[in-house]
Amino acid sequence: MVESLGSVGPLIGSPWIYALVALSVLLDVFLPVLPSGVLVIAAATAAAAGSGAAADAVPHDVPDILLLLLCAATASVLGDLAAYRLAWRGGPRLDRAIARSRRLSAAQERLGGALARGGGALVVLARFAPAGRSVVSLVAGAAHRRVREFLPWSALAGLSWAGYSVALGYFGAQWLGATWLATGVSLLALLGAGAGAAYLVRRPAEASGTA
Repeated sequence: MVESLGSVGPLIGSPWIYALVALSVLLDVFLPVLPSGVLVIAAATAAAAGSGAAADAVPHDVPDILLLLLCAATASVLGDLAAYRLAWRGGPRLDRAIARSRRLSAAQERLGGALARGGGALVVLARFAPAGRSVVSLVAGAAHRRVREFLPWSALAGLSWAGYSVALGYFGAQWLGATWLATGVSLLALLGAGAGAAYLVRRPAEASGTA
């Protein structure tokens, strides 16, 4: 049976949910396995339930949705900058640390060349791809790209990802009700966007390799 998210609603009024979202998104750049997207979607679904949006009522708690969006986007940018600065100051020790992570190593191999060719737009696209955010931030820092070239694209990437995730949870609750089904469907849409982004990021490198 699909369980209602109504009991989660009160959490959205607590500052702890925002702190948890911010911490999860911030650390996601170092630990891509963290379910930050799931948490953002679930919080947005609960916010929609608390505002009465799922029942077609006038939403009185829209600032909660906006605060959730701001927390997720800001934490995304701060995490990107932390990874960027770490790679900027890193050296052989950082290379060894990346080499020990099979997932990051494989993603770095796929995205490294694409980053050099794709420019800033790739930062936005890679934000949706699994581990893409981590690799792009680390590669940009290791290549000593200027922060003024990286930061605006990181901000756009974080805002795009946070806006998409929050919108999935919020409107999923409107259309399907504040249930785990709505959260599951929204999560599938987020994973689908990630798969599509990963394909688009890989495609230029594959095309050039076969040319």
